[in-house]
Amino acid sequence: MSKEAALRAMREARYLERTAGSATASTPARRAVRPVTPSTRDLDPAAPAATAEALCGHRSMNGRTCTREQGHAAKNHRYS
Repeated sequence: MSKEAALRAMREARYLERTAGSATASTPARRAVRPVTPSTRDLDPAAPAATAEALCGHRSMNGRTCTREQGHAAKNHRYS
């Protein structure tokens, strides 16, 4: 096995572990949180909070997330 193949296999194993293992019992229990009442700003589609929900969300290898809109046609992602 070449060095690149070994690195690729390790990266894929870590990815599968993160995605499949995120709902296992190893995660700490969360506290119950009171529901937040929506304000008029949250209901306005032109509000900045509405655009944050419609982001692509693709994660890069170093943990950054894509800031383009969800379902974007561009082949590359913009991370921040």
